[in-house]
Amino acid sequence: MTTILFKNAKVFTGKNTDFEGIDFAVDTETGQFINKETANADETIDLKGKYVMPGLINAHTHIILDPFFKIGGLSSVNAAQTGAVVNTYIAIDNLNKLLKHGVTYIRDVGSSDNIDLQLSKLEKDNKITAPGIIGSGPAIVMTGGHGVELGWESDGVDEIRKHARTNIKNGARNIKVMATGGVSMDGETPNDVQLSVEEMRAAVDEAHHKGYTACAHAQGTEGIKNAIRAGVDSIEHGIYLDDEAIQMMLDNDTYLVPTLMAPWAINQHPEKLPDFMVKKSLAVQEAHIKSIGKAAKAGIKIAMGTDSGTAYNDFEKGPSQELEQMVDAGLTPLQALQSASINAAELLKINDYAGSIETGKLADFIIIEENPLENIKAVQADKIVYKKGKKVE
Repeated sequence: MTTILFKNAKVFTGKNTDFEGIDFAVDTETGQFINKETANADETIDLKGKYVMPGLINAHTHIILDPFFKIGGLSSVNAAQTGAVVNTYIAIDNLNKLLKHGVTYIRDVGSSDNIDLQLSKLEKDNKITAPGIIGSGPAIVMTGGHGVELGWESDGVDEIRKHARTNIKNGARNIKVMATGGVSMDGETPNDVQLSVEEMRAAVDEAHHKGYTACAHAQGTEGIKNAIRAGVDSIEHGIYLDDEAIQMMLDNDTYLVPTLMAPWAINQHPEKLPDFMVKKSLAVQEAHIKSIGKAAKAGIKIAMGTDSGTAYNDFEKGPSQELEQMVDAGLTPLQALQSASINAAELLKINDYAGSIETGKLADFIIIEENPLENIKAVQADKIVYKKGKKVE
């Protein structure tokens, strides 16, 4: 066992409201924070006033997708065609990028060949060094619906219940359903209603029976409300939130995962992407930003998620840029940091062992030079990353 005592840092634990002078200790064998008062430190590291915060949690990723189309064509179509070996290679590369840039836990919300589920088990068993993974397996979509290239086409309550149960059998700890259309597919709009309330509720019930979570891709207003009625734990994207939808989320304690980086990244590359995609993305960006600001002001719980893997939406700077986008939309810097730590951990149901700097929890943390509560862009700078008490090289 090796114990390391970190001294003279300014620490945001995830539960306090400012960076405070706190010394802390880790056990590199168990990978946990330990009581600094009883630790017999083998090594002491003086952080000399640097800023420490929990490793970032990204609650919306697609690790098998290549956002830069190195193989050619749209990423979701590529992944459907390239197969498990290539997609696993892409996923491992993306996980390495996430970890290097400070993301120590993710929720993946749409994969193929159960790649996210198998990599999750390998990480949990310490066979690979990567962010922890809450996997969903293939998303559940209506026939011809959003995400069909990688989703599990399902129609009717019985079929959806079967597929949700199969995902859970294979290791899913979250079930993803598609409530609406979206930006990235031609022939549909974000306002299209797709899976019904009854269909989504069947999937949600199966997840909740096991103590797991369910989330919904939901962009248009009626689809958002349908997903809330079905009992999902989080709304992904939430582009067109009206006052009634916001109140429904508050009444049902439904989280919001904004993914502001998804349209932003598309809109930075209009000449490289299909016209249908760019046109829809440009059309939703203003409403999206406005909705997220209203949600934050109303007190909806927000968890950071980027939709990494979609077009030009990268696994490196994307998560820290998402924090900046959320602050620009109206979150306070504190709300942004909470969204990527304790809030995301609570949504993913990993808060018993991750998401904050506390004795007994995983020693996942990052060290940065400046205070992100004063300038949220501080998280975008170079950082030192620790995963399970060990420095990421």
